[in-house]
Amino acid sequence: MAFPTRREVLQRAVGGFGAIALQGMLADETRADDGKSSADPLSPKRPHHQPRAKRVIFLYMTGGVSHVDSFDPKPELFANHGKKIIVDNWQGKLGQFTRYLKKPIWQFKPGGQSGIEVSDLFPHMRGVVDDLCVIRSMESNHTNHYESTLGMHCGSWEFARPSIGAWVSYGLGTVNRNLPSFVVIAPRAPYAGAQTWGSDFLPGCHQGTRVIPGDNPIPNLRRRVASSKLQKLELDLLAKANQKHLAQRTADAALDARIRSFETAFGMQREAPEAMDISAETEATLKLYGIRPGQKTGFGWQCLVGRRLAERGVRFIELIDVGSSSNWDAHGNMATHAPLAKNVDRAIAGLITDLKQRGMLDETLVVWTTEFGRTPYHEKADHPGREHHHQVFSSWLAGGGVKGGIVHGSSDEHGIAVAENRVHVHDFHATILHQLGLNHEQLTFRHAGRDYRLTDVHGRVVKEVLA
Repeated sequence: MAFPTRREVLQRAVGGFGAIALQGMLADETRADDGKSSADPLSPKRPHHQPRAKRVIFLYMTGGVSHVDSFDPKPELFANHGKKIIVDNWQGKLGQFTRYLKKPIWQFKPGGQSGIEVSDLFPHMRGVVDDLCVIRSMESNHTNHYESTLGMHCGSWEFARPSIGAWVSYGLGTVNRNLPSFVVIAPRAPYAGAQTWGSDFLPGCHQGTRVIPGDNPIPNLRRRVASSKLQKLELDLLAKANQKHLAQRTADAALDARIRSFETAFGMQREAPEAMDISAETEATLKLYGIRPGQKTGFGWQCLVGRRLAERGVRFIELIDVGSSSNWDAHGNMATHAPLAKNVDRAIAGLITDLKQRGMLDETLVVWTTEFGRTPYHEKADHPGREHHHQVFSSWLAGGGVKGGIVHGSSDEHGIAVAENRVHVHDFHATILHQLGLNHEQLTFRHAGRDYRLTDVHGRVVKEVLA
């Protein structure tokens, strides 16, 4: 006796209502696919419109860099140091709070022909400021690290959602099957952990591949058999078994993603070690990034490898400087910003310069950001630290069809709130996707009965910063 299939059971169930449910599920699957996955979810896909950038290098500073100590000069904050003010928001709590204004430790100076002021915290970035579009009116939704890290990466502050790199991989696919389309180079995990590069409900092949600086940046990448010929025979046999297994479980997206990860891993055995081997780089290039010969750690190494991955077709490269401890979270003393800035400043300026010299900057969108800023005031007079501040902070963009040598938006005279041209994180994300040729309102995925997107139901492209 042959048992009915699930499809047949649904078609017969409760007077045809089961068939209606089946059609709904099939419609969801069709809309989720939207022509993007077909036989290969990583195949190159057409953008929604003509892109200005082919790739993104996303520089993430963990812990909350102080905007008023870096890219947002406030003469009034220097002049009014120690004075009492009343604020209506303290660490996410609304009310009336008496606080004391706190001046920056570092002085600001103009840089380049544009004369954009950057503090002495980042003297090397000040040297390339003519290539930067500094946004001084960023705004986030939350004052905690976990939620704001999630928001900056996933566009959601409450729930884990696909990260921006996963959305880019889903929207554009890859041009090099021997490397992941989304790579994260991070010595330690940030506050939200692997969720910052996760794919969540998107196909698993779009999640980020983490690289850890050091002698073994990608664990378990070397083959364990005597020769590549023997390994290929084993993998061919495994592939046949996997495809037979998958054919009986066509709805198992996790299984399909695992099989594709094996295929990518085999290609990575050849190409990834070469991409991460900087020994052939010239002495001048190493010096540009502040790297010593043989060095395999540090943000300079991360930036140089990021450039090498960009050259090899990786769509989205995220570079995270530090983890969820010993970071920019300067509650106790703002002086802790100094060594963290020294770790990244020269390397980032070197990356901008190197991309420009190689003719890559025009097609590479470089993003520098953090999860939020830091308070221009404190509850204790002359306290050396600053608290979290999500109401306004600074980020910047470079290359990839963005205007260089400009400032967009501003905060008030003390850097407490947005004064003009607010740029919410959703707007920031919409603009990044736009430069890659992706319409943030059209880049959707059907899940749990609704269409999801990176910007949820918000976001606008900040056209004022586009070249």
